[in-house]
Amino acid sequence: MGKIVVTESVTLDGVMQAPGRADEDTRGGFRHGGWAAPYADPVMMRVMGAGMAATGAMLFGRRTFEDFFAVWHGRDDGNAFTPKLDATPKYVVSRTMTHPPAWPNSTVLTEEAVPALKKEVEQDIAVLGSGELVRALFARGLVDRLVLAVHPLVLGAGRRLFPDGGTPGAFRLVESVPTGTGVVIATYEVE
Repeated sequence: MGKIVVTESVTLDGVMQAPGRADEDTRGGFRHGGWAAPYADPVMMRVMGAGMAATGAMLFGRRTFEDFFAVWHGRDDGNAFTPKLDATPKYVVSRTMTHPPAWPNSTVLTEEAVPALKKEVEQDIAVLGSGELVRALFARGLVDRLVLAVHPLVLGAGRRLFPDGGTPGAFRLVESVPTGTGVVIATYEVE
């Protein structure tokens, strides 16, 4: 049985919105996109690469899936992520997407189908970004592990991983890795 592993970049104040690029997610007038880029370093790439290597499938919310498709599908710039992303089975949880996604190895499913997916996939099922999906999975008790790349930065605004009124939960720290740029990659098992 697979484990759902949520991997998120967050700031010290819990913001997860648009870590990669300025135009990634401007909902709510968010103007701090791309905040994580200056903190990338070889330690982070090694840890995140190891996580990708253990992944048997990926689970996305629709918005994140469409963004990943636009940025990563078919790139031929020699990066290590595109071949892995293209080859890995990808599942999109969506209420609005009705057509099969154009990205190879992609399937649309409902939130209700996720427990069966966990039984079907033997390796880890990675969730990247996909904040609304992550909160729904936590509420249903479907998340097994949480990997947070905590950046030494406070933005003061933006969508947070755990907003007020969210589902309470307890976690057990199983690993922490500091990077050379001050990011702490903390891995938690959900209790």
